[in-house]
Amino acid sequence: MSFLDMDEFLIELAGKIEIVYSPIVDRKEYPEGVDLCLIEGAVCNEDNLEILHRIRKRTRVLVSFGDCAVTGNVPAIRNQLGAGNTTEVLQCAYIENAQDHKVLPRHEGIVPALLSRVVPVHEAVAVEYHLPGCPPPADRIRAVLEQVLSGTAPKLSGPQLKFG
Repeated sequence: MSFLDMDEFLIELAGKIEIVYSPIVDRKEYPEGVDLCLIEGAVCNEDNLEILHRIRKRTRVLVSFGDCAVTGNVPAIRNQLGAGNTTEVLQCAYIENAQDHKVLPRHEGIVPALLSRVVPVHEAVAVEYHLPGCPPPADRIRAVLEQVLSGTAPKLSGPQLKFG
């Protein structure tokens, strides 16, 4: 939603970019040769890790977007259960906190295999820029995008990051 709060800048942005992969694009495979990717969310399971490696391999500039991607944030709370806590996490989600049908998923592929601990994006792959916030403020997103699109390395603090 914060991205959409960039208001009329979105019209300007639309003339400069092509969205090639997102939940709203009907493309099933992440393409080759992507210039910039804003990636959100922590790395929680093997599916997350697999797509993240594919994205990193095929993307020139990767921006860790939002607190979950930058720090692990809420998804990383499960790390407090200790490394290798996947059984406890599934037990908590599917048995202890379920209202109906208290059954652990048994079939491979129903629930992606959880990693032993949740990690922020930069612990799994190299990241060029970190854009924290839950969510990052629209003016900060705009400032970073303007700098990247102009070929300038974003300064995430100081006078070049203008708000408002």
